[in-house]
Amino acid sequence: MLGLDPDASPEEVHRAYRALAKRFHPDRAGVDAGELMISINAAYDLLRERLEEGLPGGPASRNGAGAPPPAPPPVAPAGAWLAPNVRRVLARELLAALEPGEQVDDVVLTSTGDSHDVQLALTDRRLLWLRDDAIMGRVRSLRYRDVEAVEQRAAGRFRRSGQLRVRAAGGTRWQRFFELQPEVLARLAARIAARAQP
Repeated sequence: MLGLDPDASPEEVHRAYRALAKRFHPDRAGVDAGELMISINAAYDLLRERLEEGLPGGPASRNGAGAPPPAPPPVAPAGAWLAPNVRRVLARELLAALEPGEQVDDVVLTSTGDSHDVQLALTDRRLLWLRDDAIMGRVRSLRYRDVEAVEQRAAGRFRRSGQLRVRAAGGTRWQRFFELQPEVLARLAARIAARAQP
């Protein structure tokens, strides 16, 4: 995915990722590049983990100066209980925010009023989203038990795509997720509404 040789150095991995991210970021390459950017991010995260853990392709396998340092005790990766295909597409920060055993049912790319690049995950317990272009407070969540209302607004004359609106109990403001295709919008709204009912 990153176009690297198997023995690429950490610097080469980082350079390749930066170049591809600049080229295929949805803000530059358009919304259609979003899926490709997810794959690029997943490949980079996987390589970074391998480099940090000293697995083949990592620094410990290339040091050439005697035996590699002793391996630390194995630590289960974040979200180890999830299916591999889910772990690959879910951003590292969202994986770290998951509670033990929390299952992820759906992951979509969207945007909010304060962030253009948002990865939204529906889990068995809550909505969990990453505002990728935010500096602080990047990960947000809302538990289903706290959801008071869910609305979907279809594409219209002034909107090219649909909008999902979710309001927390006792709140006056809606959390809005934009740029959703009709079938995705309907699926998300139905799942949230079903789980939010007492």
